[in-house]
Amino acid sequence: MTVTTLSSRELNHDVSSAKKAAKKGPVIITDRGKPSHVLLTYEEFQRLSGSRQSLIDGLSMPGLSEIDFMPTRVEIKTRGVDLS
Repeated sequence: MTVTTLSSRELNHDVSSAKKAAKKGPVIITDRGKPSHVLLTYEEFQRLSGSRQSLIDGLSMPGLSEIDFMPTRVEIKTRGVDLS
């Protein structure tokens, strides 16, 4: 992910390049040298805002196949029932 920083003046002069940069990562927009806003793609905004997605969408996210997940096996034992 690439983080780009633009002044508000640069943003006003070239919005299309700011939108292109947002596809690669967040674009921090400064006002008088201080960060004031962040430009994101709508997809990234949805992901960060926790919008609901289907289980299928969640499981098909890119990069999940690279996660090494080996949970320990749980053994469930039955108990006798006391009916007295």
